[in-house]
Amino acid sequence: MGEMILQDLEKRLASALVAVKKDLASVRTGRAKPSIVEDVKVEAYGGVMSLRELATITVPDTTLIVISPWDKSLVAVISSAIQKADLNVAPVVDAGTVKISIPPLTEERRRELVKLVHQKLESGRVMMRQVRTDIKVELEKLEGESGVSEDDIKMWMANMQKIVDENMGKLDETGKAKEQELMTI
Repeated sequence: MGEMILQDLEKRLASALVAVKKDLASVRTGRAKPSIVEDVKVEAYGGVMSLRELATITVPDTTLIVISPWDKSLVAVISSAIQKADLNVAPVVDAGTVKISIPPLTEERRRELVKLVHQKLESGRVMMRQVRTDIKVELEKLEGESGVSEDDIKMWMANMQKIVDENMGKLDETGKAKEQELMTI
């Protein structure tokens, strides 16, 4: 029973780690990446769709993103959606495509983005702590059930903490890599 709960813990922590990595991918680093714009919401065909569902996003060099909509009538709508997305970039419509030039980041802006990364990492830690608390409550409920000893509970709690510590380490490594990427000119 405790092993199943620990497996659930691993799945939930892994999904929290994936969510934080996806959130960190949206932080602009001064290099052009499709992840900067692929989740921009665009009103098209009577609904709201993400940009990756409407166009091909390419990066021909480190300072340029080219968005080629499959339906050329959406170029103006995509350009407008990018401007409204508050990404601090200026899209340029050019012959059925939208081009975004990524300017180099200033030292001050890099430091602001590092602070943002730290905030996102802290929210990831909070998610992981909440998962740990939920799992701890589930393990404590097993106390007193037939076939479950105090030693079993202690062992599961120790394993739970070990799993949480490993995932917190992975989160910290991800944050350090993103911070290094931001500070590299």
